[in-house]
Amino acid sequence: MNNPLTTILGSLLNVLLVLLVAPLCQGVLRKVTAIVQSRQGPPLLQPYYDLLKLLGKEDIESGDSPVMQRFAAYLSLATVLTTACLIPLGFSAPLNRGGDALLLIYLLTLSGISTLLAGLAAGSTYSLVGISRQMMTMIALEPIFAITIIIGALHTQSFSLDTVLNGSVYANEAFPWSGMIMLGVTLLAFQAFVDRMPFDVSEAETEIMEGPLVEYSGPKLALLKYASMVKLVIYSALFIDIFASWGAGLPFVFAWILFWAKVFVLVLLVTIVAATHARYRIDQAIRYFASLLAAAFGALVLASLGF
Repeated sequence: MNNPLTTILGSLLNVLLVLLVAPLCQGVLRKVTAIVQSRQGPPLLQPYYDLLKLLGKEDIESGDSPVMQRFAAYLSLATVLTTACLIPLGFSAPLNRGGDALLLIYLLTLSGISTLLAGLAAGSTYSLVGISRQMMTMIALEPIFAITIIIGALHTQSFSLDTVLNGSVYANEAFPWSGMIMLGVTLLAFQAFVDRMPFDVSEAETEIMEGPLVEYSGPKLALLKYASMVKLVIYSALFIDIFASWGAGLPFVFAWILFWAKVFVLVLLVTIVAATHARYRIDQAIRYFASLLAAAFGALVLASLGF
């Protein structure tokens, strides 16, 4: 049984780690985007300054339901930080025995639902358009991640987080066709998982003025923005744990450095794709997601047959 004090300290360390790293990843994303587009761009630490500035502003009440707006802002950050305690971030997850893979799926879905609540509580036309797009995107995308987890569980015959988040999609006796298919599907859907171009259709600043966030400012906007930054780190870590867990058996320091190096490589990949692709229309995005979902179901069938 895990020592309760160790579990608490480990959870706090994971939370602190993602809170510190997430704005840095956002800064890297902005800086590399500027370089790709032949601009100077903002300082690398600008996201930290932006968050501090927003947190220091007056909390203005607006929208149809200020109470729900506050709740949605807190919920959005709480769900991703709870997820951070359930997944390995270069070392064993502190709450890996506190839940299973199904809880992980629920938490990531709840993160998307919090955005829907935020837009619904705001009540503006732009926010309602944004949440309608978010809902369509979630219906197509969330099953893809769930199928990835289920394939890992089928191969290992376990929903334990320690087992599933350890390259489980490749863990079968035959060639892991289902795992290789899901690797491709998840890579192609990754921009949408982290709400980055060309699939940030629910916010689309130039079209609907950030959609669900249009009525937010001050601390609530800071929490929602922070949750979005953390989401990039969480999904990158999940991708590494599920599809690229090699090197986890190295001595702790080397394994930890290698893990975060892989995370930053993935962040750079997200940045380059976002900087070089135009935003999809919502109908184009849904057709794209539907094709990926069909491939994911095909992989699930193969996994059930032992492939």
